[in-house]
Amino acid sequence: MVQLARPVTTPRLTLRPFVRDDLDDLARILGDESVNRYLYSEPRDRDEVLAVLERRLGHDEKVTDDNVLRIAVDLRNTSRLIGDFMLHWKENEHRQGEIGGSLHPDYHGQGYASEIYVVLIELAFSTYGLHRVVGRCDARNTASIRSLEKAGLRREAHFIENEFVKGEWTDEVVLAIRASEWGAL
Repeated sequence: MVQLARPVTTPRLTLRPFVRDDLDDLARILGDESVNRYLYSEPRDRDEVLAVLERRLGHDEKVTDDNVLRIAVDLRNTSRLIGDFMLHWKENEHRQGEIGGSLHPDYHGQGYASEIYVVLIELAFSTYGLHRVVGRCDARNTASIRSLEKAGLRREAHFIENEFVKGEWTDEVVLAIRASEWGAL
């Protein structure tokens, strides 16, 4: 796992590596039923979140064939953890990345996810030299789709009943942006 060299700030947020003190806030995010509604995961208890956090704290400074940049997101005015986001990519000839994440429900609908995605896309293209970044969502998760679109991604595909998740067939929407498009925005 790759770590941010230094925190990145926006007018409202700080994106940074995870720290041990994030346990309580991360447990509130990952333990929430609504956060897990469109994910493969179920709500996690504190012990399960501690294991997740331990994985988030482990890192390797060098870029390898399979990379995950895990991002803790704080509100700048409170320094409270409100989000758990990631940029995942493989170091190969295709230079493809994927972004995604979760916000605590108290912070939904305020434009934070789009703000975070913009930072992740910029890192993908300017720092890691990726060619293309995608976001994948359960098609029912219209708020996440909207956030990715606001960040500049466009819809590329809508797969009908392509995954069996939590006992039901679900549709998936894939959105993407290429480095050449990002530079033109």
